[in-house]
Formats: sequence, structure tokens, C-alpha cells
Amino acid sequence: MTAAGPVPWARDGAGGAVLELLVQPRASRTRVAGEHDGRLKIQLAAPPVDGEANAALLAFLAAALGVKRADVALLAGETGRRKRVRVAGVTASGAAAALLPAPEATAPGPAPPKRSPRT
Repeated sequence: MTAAGPVPWARDGAGGAVLELLVQPRASRTRVAGEHDGRLKIQLAAPPVDGEANAALLAFLAAALGVKRADVALLAGETGRRKRVRVAGVTASGAAAALLPAPEATAPGPAPPKRSPRT
């Protein structure tokens, strides 16, 4: 579904939105990589060593959702790639809208003009 409709990886829970995530550490950069297997996939540049990837994930989500770092809590998946996170002060639909780009923003633009062959 789109950011405008319900998504399988975000639901409203007690105290805020609960997000089901699939995390890929040691990526070339930190970003949202779309949906994968009913979860939101997030690529993190941080390595999965000494909790660095978890800290980077929570900081990234706080910045992306416009909340304080203390409002983001890891509920499950501390040592795995599949994680459950609660974000206080945010609704599931608000989180989906903030984390997934609007369909218009991802649509390809017009094709570049074709070059004529040189004669």
C-alpha cells in the first residue's frame, strides 16, 4: 500500500506507533529501502557491533519522524535483523507518511530527449 493507506508494518499501539522493521547493517548509507516481506526495510551504514546499528536505527527513526531520541524504543529484536520499535507521539499513518515517499515523488520524470546520430 502507499503512505496514504494502511501499511502492514505500522500499527497504533499503547503509547505510540509500533513499527515492524527489517534492518540491513553495513550498508553504503543509511536510508529507507522500501517494504520487504511485510516490514519496512531500513539500510544502516553502522556495523552490527556493540549495539551501534541499534543506536543508529533509533537515532535515524527519531530524526525522520521528528521526535526526540528518548521517544523511540526498541521492543524486540535487539540481536536480529527483524526488529519491533515503538515511537511515542506518532501515529501509524503519520509514521508511514514520513518514512515512505509519496507515490508522485518516486515516479520517473520525463525521458531525456534522444540524441540524433551524427552524420
